[in-house]
Amino acid sequence: MPGEGLGPPHFFCPFPPNQAPGVAICAEIAIIGLLATMDLRAKVHLINFLRKMAVNAVFFLVPLYLLKNGFNGWQIGTAVSLYALTPLLVTFPTGWVNDRLAISGVVRGALAVIALVLAALANTRTFLPTALLFAVFGAANAMLDTSLNSLYYKDRRQTDLNRKFGVYSFWMNFGTAVGTLLGGLLVFLSGFQALFYALAGLMVLTILFVRHFGDEKFEFVSLGEYRRAFVHRKALLLAAMLFVLALHWGLEGTVYSPFLREAFGLNSLQLSIYISGALFATALASYRVSRMRFDQASNQKLFLLGMFMSGAGLALMILPNVYLSFLARVLHETGDGMMAVVIIVFISRLFERRNIGGNAGLLQAIFTLGHVAGAQIFSPMGYSLGLRVPFIVAGAILVLDCAFAYIIFRKLSY
Repeated sequence: MPGEGLGPPHFFCPFPPNQAPGVAICAEIAIIGLLATMDLRAKVHLINFLRKMAVNAVFFLVPLYLLKNGFNGWQIGTAVSLYALTPLLVTFPTGWVNDRLAISGVVRGALAVIALVLAALANTRTFLPTALLFAVFGAANAMLDTSLNSLYYKDRRQTDLNRKFGVYSFWMNFGTAVGTLLGGLLVFLSGFQALFYALAGLMVLTILFVRHFGDEKFEFVSLGEYRRAFVHRKALLLAAMLFVLALHWGLEGTVYSPFLREAFGLNSLQLSIYISGALFATALASYRVSRMRFDQASNQKLFLLGMFMSGAGLALMILPNVYLSFLARVLHETGDGMMAVVIIVFISRLFERRNIGGNAGLLQAIFTLGHVAGAQIFSPMGYSLGLRVPFIVAGAILVLDCAFAYIIFRKLSY
């Protein structure tokens, strides 16, 4: 696997191979134990892999869990919107804290909150408590996202930008793919309650091995400095592109898995194979970009190509044959993987090291607004007009956003 400082653990497991839970515990301890000896970038990669695995084991399948508990389309959309909405309250403050005060402490705290939320979800069946837990889950995950992004942005060791952020994106997307597959397998074998408890335990184990990240340098940054860095044409136009791009995330958290179940009759395990199989394409696309030398013009072309592929693949997912639908999803995820790397490179070049935590947090808030708007648009649309309709609409929006980005790139360089 690609990475910087990552290698296979050498660890003796006392459980025989046919005792799956014991072997899983050994694997978790062996992997997380590596954190104590890794350098900064490798440590960030492994934490990103583990936390993305945990979050996305839940994310793509949770609409089925909510449907099982008797939630309707509006309630599912509200819960997912709260998960996406609460980051608006924490992304900039977290980035500000990252610039001025702390990063590792925020990471430990966010992991602890996620572990508690996952354990609580295992025992929650009614709408209001579930919605509140999703709100807290979203805030804690955003704090984790912002802090790890800040840490990686601030690491200025000389590396080609595509290489640096391509590997970073690979490990996050790889964790997403593995988590979705393992989540579906665990739900199929043992149910959602077992999934929530297993992921909560994984987050607790991760906390135990997160120590100080080393050379964390903090500076005083005024609110006026953040405003001057963000409120200008280049940053605002990028924010507009990213808002429109994020709309389709609301679709994926509300109607994606119900569509697959309705259209193709897939069970939880088959859903996870479909979803995770395509997500591996996201990880591989990010890794492929990491092998390409940074070039400003080429990166902008990659962004445009990736967005067009993403939109076309999303719309074509409604094809009636499950294998053709899966290929369309692979096309979509490949485009997403290409864009993921280039977006991070854009942000790293747009802001200074001293204020990038807060300003990247503001851009993450823009993503969040798009996610919330998408959930509120596509969930009612899907459950009232049919689950295929949101995919066509969201795909068309992405293609239009590609045209918008092309016009911007003719005048501005990122």
